[in-house]
Amino acid sequence: MSEPVMIFKKPSYPINDALLQYLERFDRISKVSIFYDDLLRFSGSVTVYDKNDVDTLWIRVYYNEFEREEIDLNLKKIYSLLHSDGNLGIIKFLNVDSIDYCTFGNSKPFRIKVRNILNDNYTHFYIKKADASRVYGLELEHILSPDKINFLVYQDTLIEEHIMGIPGDVFIKTLLKDCTETEKSQIAKEFVKFNERCMIRLLGDMRSYNYVIVPTHDFDQVVYKIRAIDFDQQCYEGNFKVYRPQFFKENYPMVKLVKEKLQNSSIEQYKDEERSVLAKRMISAENRINRLLEIMGEDELAPEAHLHQLQMELYNYTNDLNFKKAKSMGEIMNAAFEFITRNFKSINLFKSRM
Repeated sequence: MSEPVMIFKKPSYPINDALLQYLERFDRISKVSIFYDDLLRFSGSVTVYDKNDVDTLWIRVYYNEFEREEIDLNLKKIYSLLHSDGNLGIIKFLNVDSIDYCTFGNSKPFRIKVRNILNDNYTHFYIKKADASRVYGLELEHILSPDKINFLVYQDTLIEEHIMGIPGDVFIKTLLKDCTETEKSQIAKEFVKFNERCMIRLLGDMRSYNYVIVPTHDFDQVVYKIRAIDFDQQCYEGNFKVYRPQFFKENYPMVKLVKEKLQNSSIEQYKDEERSVLAKRMISAENRINRLLEIMGEDELAPEAHLHQLQMELYNYTNDLNFKKAKSMGEIMNAAFEFITRNFKSINLFKSRM
């Protein structure tokens, strides 16, 4: 199986007025006036190393004392919006411990560490350039994934909460080999479901460093979940393989695990389960999904060549003519969701007549 290739760096697409109105309707607009570009005015930086003294590709940035005071206050306000519905009473208990800037990747985010001085608990959030693709990806993640996600938009600035978990590449390299055989089977099942979820909602580039493994202790076992953490490649590429994590070489250990631990009948069962869950979520949030897809349908999110390539590859994969008729990436998304919900309703109708 050949690995999907992404040749060009994805451009940033502006957020249009219709999407801004949608975000305001669902309380995604920040009331704090801080811009991504404000944070770029740092006066110095040092390299951030991990516990093994390896360069993390993040730098810790510093500001002059006059700008830092205002920046810190605004960052604390953003934290209060994300985590306590804008309650400014908590600000006096917060401290901005660090502001880090990532020199690697498409979005070049700032990572903010905020600590509660009363108990030393801390959390992170990220500030990035707002990009329509990323916003659509975050919103779809919130609606369709098993987990909810907080994010805010202020003009051309995007604020995202931190998604906790062990980076996939780190987990595969250091922890996977020590999992029990039962845990490995459970991880294999979750990767099948994650792969299916990304494919259906056209979330691309889920290489191992773009998702996290989330372990949860449940009585006498550890249950593992997989969560996406990067939404830059939401319905942008024309190559269908980009939307299927199984084809990236970084995920080969996961694919190998699936082959070793799961029979084909189990793989098909887990795919069906994930499609069923997604269909139920689409139906339960029908009005919100329909409005978002309507806005996506009118938006430009990819070059024409990508659109035509993906249309044909999806048509060949499903034999559904709606993919051929789609005139935008948003309409392709709509066709994919209709395909899933239509099949789900047909199966339920068949069962009801048995």
